Amino acid sequence: MSGGTAGGVRTGTAVGRWVLLATVLGSAMAMLDSTVVNVALPRIGRDFGADLAALQWTVNGYLLTLAGLILLGGALGDRYGRRRVFVVGVVWFALASLLCGLAPNPGVLIVARVLQGIGGALLTPGSLALIQASFHPDDRSKAVGLWSGLGGVGAAIGPFLGGWLVDGPGWRWVFLLNVPVAAVCVPVALRHVPESRDPRQHGRFDVPGAVLGATVLALVTYALIDADPLSGAAGVLVGAVFIMLERRRADPLLPPSVFRSRLFTAVNLVTLCVYAAFGGFFFLCALQLQVVVGYSALGAGAALLPTTVLMLLLSGRSGALAQRIGPRLPLTVGPLLCAAGMALMLRVGEGAGYVRDVLPALVVLGLGMVTLVAPLTATVLASVETGRAGLASGINNAAARAAGLLAVAALPLLTGMGPEAYRVPEEFDETFRSAMLICAGLLVAGAVIAWAAVRTPVPREALGAPECRVHCGVASPPLEAARDRPPATEHPTRPAS
Repeated sequence: MSGGTAGGVRTGTAVGRWVLLATVLGSAMAMLDSTVVNVALPRIGRDFGADLAALQWTVNGYLLTLAGLILLGGALGDRYGRRRVFVVGVVWFALASLLCGLAPNPGVLIVARVLQGIGGALLTPGSLALIQASFHPDDRSKAVGLWSGLGGVGAAIGPFLGGWLVDGPGWRWVFLLNVPVAAVCVPVALRHVPESRDPRQHGRFDVPGAVLGATVLALVTYALIDADPLSGAAGVLVGAVFIMLERRRADPLLPPSVFRSRLFTAVNLVTLCVYAAFGGFFFLCALQLQVVVGYSALGAGAALLPTTVLMLLLSGRSGALAQRIGPRLPLTVGPLLCAAGMALMLRVGEGAGYVRDVLPALVVLGLGMVTLVAPLTATVLASVETGRAGLASGINNAAARAAGLLAVAALPLLTGMGPEAYRVPEEFDETFRSAMLICAGLLVAGAVIAWAAVRTPVPREALGAPECRVHCGVASPPLEAARDRPPATEHPTRPAS
């Protein structure tokens, strides 16, 4: 049986350590999957004889359902029990991962990745919410710090681990590894994590809104990958229906009223620009390092470590600096540094040296991400009333993932990258350089928006550092829970023994 109740677990106890273990393992599954798969793409393409579109869908199938359903996943946990939905998400994610690892062809792999994203949408918001709801208020900040720090270490080693698996037992183990992780996570969660729910939540959910939102992303993504104008027009039409629905619903998934804050709208525009650039960069960079420079999967994974290590070491200090000087300067300088890093990637081609060419670009990019991410998250939370902080963070997180999804779909089309380009180093190198210029341009646009629009004075007490002080994910900003959550209520049934 559980050794603690919701809202009363202390960090120094055995139960506190079990809760941290379960939540870290669950979030690590989703976080690692968003980074290590990129390293495996060339080998997946080679084994299946797949074209570039199949590799795009391998990445985007997961992002599609994750971005479209992550807000709904958080609401389901608050209503039906955070532990229950978290465990369902972990099991779902593991079964979909097993299907990925056993996939006999690209079609099955893509379907499995779509299913994997549904599991990710259930477990990702629940991980931090369980920390918030389980620990005593006096220990909550420390618990969140430990959770985000341990998650950051996992994210830092993810690409290295992925490369080792691809070069060793094979790319399928990038997915199969999730099964034993889930086998540890689920019983720990059921036995030691207290159940909790939000008493303010009701049983009404905007399922039509979630389905329409995911459909819009699917249609636009298909239009970009397959250069299909009809799908693009259908996506615009469904998007208009989605907006009309959200305006009329009493409890919309994406409340239009939250965008009345000019600061919130501006910061989300910045988010769309910078995370589109990041999503496109990390998708193409893993291919460039292997296809053109000649790295192994392990070498490519290890080469990407500097960005995540810098974020692991410095993201907390960046948040503190933003508290002192305000968000405008970090949100302007950060994207410009990232743009400079991507411009330096133009030097990374055939015969490039790691220390001379690759490392400087990744260090500058990492410093830009350090400067940008924590202030961006803090500004999102400060731009709305306190009671909507969790919603604001969820929208911002979903916007970042959707931006990455669209960038992975659009960049090959915009640069003229053919379906077999990743098999021809000279062709891929040329289009990669064009893509880096586009990504740099997106980052500059983000900096211009931040400088022009993030002018609203933000009180220092509102612009607090995010609770997730350590953040190493490159796919999205950290997902923060609501700041004024009332004491969690324990589920009427006791945790499983």
